[in-house]
Amino acid sequence: MTGRRPGGTAHDRWRASRPTTGRVADRVLRDWLADSTPVAAGGRAILLQIADPVVAAGVRRHSDFARRPQQRLAHTLMFVYAVVIGTDADAAVATAFVEHAHRPVAGADDVERQLWVAATLFDSARRAHELFGDPLGPDRAEDVLAAYAPIATALRVPAADWFSDVADFDRYWAATLPTLTVTDDARGIVRDLLHPRFAPAWVRVAMPLVRIVTVGMLPGALRTAYGFPWGPREQRRFRRAVRLVRGVRRAVPAALLRLPGPLLLRAMHRTAARYRAVRPDQFLS
Repeated sequence: MTGRRPGGTAHDRWRASRPTTGRVADRVLRDWLADSTPVAAGGRAILLQIADPVVAAGVRRHSDFARRPQQRLAHTLMFVYAVVIGTDADAAVATAFVEHAHRPVAGADDVERQLWVAATLFDSARRAHELFGDPLGPDRAEDVLAAYAPIATALRVPAADWFSDVADFDRYWAATLPTLTVTDDARGIVRDLLHPRFAPAWVRVAMPLVRIVTVGMLPGALRTAYGFPWGPREQRRFRRAVRLVRGVRRAVPAALLRLPGPLLLRAMHRTAARYRAVRPDQFLS
């Protein structure tokens, strides 16, 4: 990973934009952040994250990808929605879940690794909207980058280490990609994620589309490092998949595109209540 430069003020700008309830004041921005289009890039974000060997080792040893490959994606989305569009109470619960999960994981508190994880979430959301939804204009991109700052701080990245602007982020991204290394841990996770053996039937039915979208969205060099075949045939399949996802997204009412966020937040609070009842001294106490 690359060394960090003096931090910016994105986190401060974001906090200033939120009223005392903790929710996003700008309704247009809030609707964009609540849109579920970035779900299509969830696999891409995971593959980028585990291309850091420390992240891959932690995930491989402490996540049950083989039996529940969809779980990490669901938990990641839950965390993002809670921190970015939820209330301060939502964010606190999501952060407590992450801290609980990270306790036994070596390197989980490493600032560079957690900065990279947060960066993949912003870049994947941006990329998903470019391909499938509403591309970000320059001003709105700065707002969204600031909106993702609390994700980093929830992962224990100092606020000053988040990016001062999109140009700063893009420099970091370009410098970091060549430093990534795909290990056997990462390849094992990918097998479990993209070729699930124990997933529900509906997940297995969706996997051909998920695979082509996930692989097609990766940077070319990383796609090669993972050993994914990619030529004219795969490129044509990817273009067809993008058209399909775009078409489905256009046909779905905007309110339904924003529905997964509230549903995941409710599920998160139900799970938190169960933890409190069973282990009040160990979790969310």
